[in-house]
Amino acid sequence: MKSYNPMNRKHLGREIIKKAAAGVMACVMAASMLAGCAAGGKGESGSSNTGSTGSVADEEGVYIAPISGFQDSFIRGMDISSVLAEEASGVKYYNAEGKEEDLFKILADNGVNYIRVRVWNDPYDKDGNGYGGGNNDAAAAAEIGRRAAEYGMKLDVDFHYSDFWADPKKQMCPKSWVGMGIDEKSQALYEYTYNSLKTIIDAGADVGMVQIGNEINNGMAGETKDSSVLELLKHGSKAVRTVASEYDKDIKIAVHYTNVDASTNIIKKAKYFETNELDYDIFGISYYSFWHGTVEHMQETMEYVKKIYGKDVCVLETSFPYTNDDGDCSGNSVTEGDIVGDYICSPQSQANAVWDVMNAMNQIGGLGVFYWESAWLPVGTEYESNMEIWTKYGSGWASKYAAAYDPDDAGRYYGGSSWDNQAFFDFEGHLLDSISVFNPKYLAEGKPAEEKLEFIKDTVIEIQQGEELVMPAGVYGVYNNRALNREVPTTWDADQVAAVDVNKGGEYTVNGVTDGGDKVTATVKVGYSNLLANPSFEDTKIVWETGYDMAVNPTDIQNKAADALTGEKAFHWWNGVNDQIFWVEQTVTAPSDGTYSAFANIQGGDVGDDCEIRFYVKVNGSDAAINDSVTLTGWAEWKKAEVRGVSANAGDDITVGMYVKCAAGGWGTMDDFCLFKE
Repeated sequence: MKSYNPMNRKHLGREIIKKAAAGVMACVMAASMLAGCAAGGKGESGSSNTGSTGSVADEEGVYIAPISGFQDSFIRGMDISSVLAEEASGVKYYNAEGKEEDLFKILADNGVNYIRVRVWNDPYDKDGNGYGGGNNDAAAAAEIGRRAAEYGMKLDVDFHYSDFWADPKKQMCPKSWVGMGIDEKSQALYEYTYNSLKTIIDAGADVGMVQIGNEINNGMAGETKDSSVLELLKHGSKAVRTVASEYDKDIKIAVHYTNVDASTNIIKKAKYFETNELDYDIFGISYYSFWHGTVEHMQETMEYVKKIYGKDVCVLETSFPYTNDDGDCSGNSVTEGDIVGDYICSPQSQANAVWDVMNAMNQIGGLGVFYWESAWLPVGTEYESNMEIWTKYGSGWASKYAAAYDPDDAGRYYGGSSWDNQAFFDFEGHLLDSISVFNPKYLAEGKPAEEKLEFIKDTVIEIQQGEELVMPAGVYGVYNNRALNREVPTTWDADQVAAVDVNKGGEYTVNGVTDGGDKVTATVKVGYSNLLANPSFEDTKIVWETGYDMAVNPTDIQNKAADALTGEKAFHWWNGVNDQIFWVEQTVTAPSDGTYSAFANIQGGDVGDDCEIRFYVKVNGSDAAINDSVTLTGWAEWKKAEVRGVSANAGDDITVGMYVKCAAGGWGTMDDFCLFKE
């Protein structure tokens, strides 16, 4: 998809019109650092602060629908952990009138009632050089909390219990706790939580919530066993309760998870805590619509936790991009291609995406929603000078000094902000009207705006070979007020429609014009007559043949839409202990003499430098298989393996399969295999 241009509302999204059966049809943060400026950056305009984003703040106001039953007590939170480093780097913030103003005042004036701040134990090397990401130790959290309180905003203290970023992929032990047994580490965690929280409160912060851990799906502080993590959590909880009692404050305790799309795992955690009597108040999650499935599924999962286990629920992280451009020559974590649903990269879609999460939480009586890093802006326009600033002040996601502590990520990808396109300010610091979604008046009563076509979804027509092609009467238009979404009548190019060969598999492009004069495009996919059964692994009754040359089978059929190319399921593999060798295949009978071709899709990572991944086709079990080698580059980076021109006679056995030989820890999924006659 093309990048968002605020002067062009005729933007393409995604719509699929299915006319055939299924079986034919796509953190991350660190890797994106290599991408460079996506638009208007190094090597292009010479200044990342020019172009479309410079005028975004002057866009017409966004539309906000009212939320039924909205109460002012609903948490409308912002994580601005990088603010001190940003200010030290020279970043300035401007209010809706274009006047420079304190970020905390801007947020408070626009309805934000809670600030969230991450806390790392010791984000500095032995020489006092900061690791970056805001260098957020307890002292920084205390200052942020103090300034928040000046404007009447409460503070959520997010203890990572690490010296740097903690997330599902990594939960590294703080340097000073290395070598400790679980009893000693639990006591150290208690003392650290107790002392840090006192420091923050003594500075004047109005602490209302404390997170004992950050996205702890797979461990905390270097511990991975559930029993050890539970012990750490109990000591963290005890420390918070003790401080709350000493200060006579009502401080809620939150546990924090992510990957809510894997709802079974989330529910298991809540059950485990109930069984083992963990003292906490809030079950919190990260929910990003571009990573974690539908908002309805998130809502359903959190409602279940709330009802069954009697805990308050809260979205502790969410966000959405307002532009596809990159402001600091350091790449973006989320780009247009990651977006699904009724959104694009625009201020209106940013507001809509946040509104959807707020509305979902409000409907189930959730406490509220926090937006992650809403003010993490570019520090300059040139990569080299930016790197100096990021390194000096810690305003990039990681500095080179973090490499010794975090060699796998920071040691390879240190740099700037991959989140600048998801702020509520443009690249020069001017406030976007999308922040209106935090205004309690608008959330309760709505905010009108002139009807505007936000974008037109891509039209994809899928038919099977031999079927008649009937073009749709119109395309689907998404408006700023989504209650107005509707079909827009469209006239298609008759010559291009006639050029579609419905008897030959492939993709065709058909252009059209709406009644409103918008130029649109439809993709016509003529599906191959797939000879394979259960090509997308959706039917558990139809089993593919699998084999492995190792102690245990590393494969399974995984029910997780985020890891599937299409549908809900995919063929999955992972083993964290042993090198892996396995294969999956299916054999069918050739219906007639001719030439056959096949393809399959695969994604994954951590497979090692010596891995061997081959997609193959055999005829009558011949060892002389035709192969296509595959290189994996990471999550959701799907690779299409293809073998063409295989000769077979009627009655021959044709075997299609994938062979994988990879290192321990290698992982991935396969989906949408296809075998067809040319």
